[in-house]
Amino acid sequence: MLTPSERIRYARHLILPEIGEAGQERLKASSALIVGAGGLGSPVGLYLAAAGVGRIGIVDFDDVDGSNLHRQVLYGASDVGHPKLEAARRRLQDLNPEIAIETHAAALTSENALDILIKYDVVIDGTDNFPTRYLVNDACVLLGKPNVYGSIFRFEGQASVFSAQEGPCYRCLYPEPPPPHLVPSCAEGGVLGVLPGVIGTIQATEAIKLLTGIGETLVGRLLLFDALKMTFRTLRLRQQHDAHGAITRLIDYDMFCNPASSHEVTFDQIGSHALLVDVREPHEWDAGHIDGARHLPLADLPHRLNELPRDADVIFYCQTGGRSARALDLARESGLTRAKHLRGGYVAWQRTR
Repeated sequence: MLTPSERIRYARHLILPEIGEAGQERLKASSALIVGAGGLGSPVGLYLAAAGVGRIGIVDFDDVDGSNLHRQVLYGASDVGHPKLEAARRRLQDLNPEIAIETHAAALTSENALDILIKYDVVIDGTDNFPTRYLVNDACVLLGKPNVYGSIFRFEGQASVFSAQEGPCYRCLYPEPPPPHLVPSCAEGGVLGVLPGVIGTIQATEAIKLLTGIGETLVGRLLLFDALKMTFRTLRLRQQHDAHGAITRLIDYDMFCNPASSHEVTFDQIGSHALLVDVREPHEWDAGHIDGARHLPLADLPHRLNELPRDADVIFYCQTGGRSARALDLARESGLTRAKHLRGGYVAWQRTR
């Protein structure tokens, strides 16, 4: 039952015939898990909390960085350097003290995903990398949970609702991940600050519809948004489970999405005599680089591999790891068997400083 204060808070919901008191009570009794408290997770969390979803879980393990603030509207300048989960819990609880906020301070993995996701009615995917995106999809398929999907890059975004029981899943759209070097991250390619607000709000809308049972969701449809042209397009999707095979268990998603991960190193694993090679563009190098590194842009690498030593450890790095994975492939194909690349790239290195 709704309390008197809840009747005041949700008054504009209660007068909607499609929601009413019964729908608001369903929201109060429901739960949603947000995977990733970043650009997409911020508007999702704010609107689900404001709408009165009774229990909201958030999975994240990162700290707030100054570069987050132009798009991750859950956070303010005073939160920089602090765990995102602490700041998110504080903000959402202030927005709506009558709901429960649960935090999961960990990276989602094949070991913990099923145990975390099973506790929630709907899962909202706010991730920004392919390994976690496929992991969320497969765990939702195994558990029979709806997966509210969103992705953003530069000025474009996508949204859908994946449900293996009623419609296609993420693998029906993308059976195999693209090579890492062909998909730059937002840290490399940029993103319009308001874009995750648009896509995240759509995800929150779909989650509320799923939890209340109203309207027509994006199951079987992919919504495409172009902010520069201010256009929305919808594509029909169909189940193609035979194209990717049955999902029977969770796998090693880093290896599935990035075969080069077997040759990754973290910064503290780099030996003192290793040669660091920065494969980013000149303007990225000029903006900041690791001391002692050599600059060799990826476009020049195929013609200059002979300049690299074959009897020493060569560690490639880029902004976040995608281009350095391509550099690693080129190097090992040419016989540089001691070549590796830096996991997380320059962004990860900056966090160790």
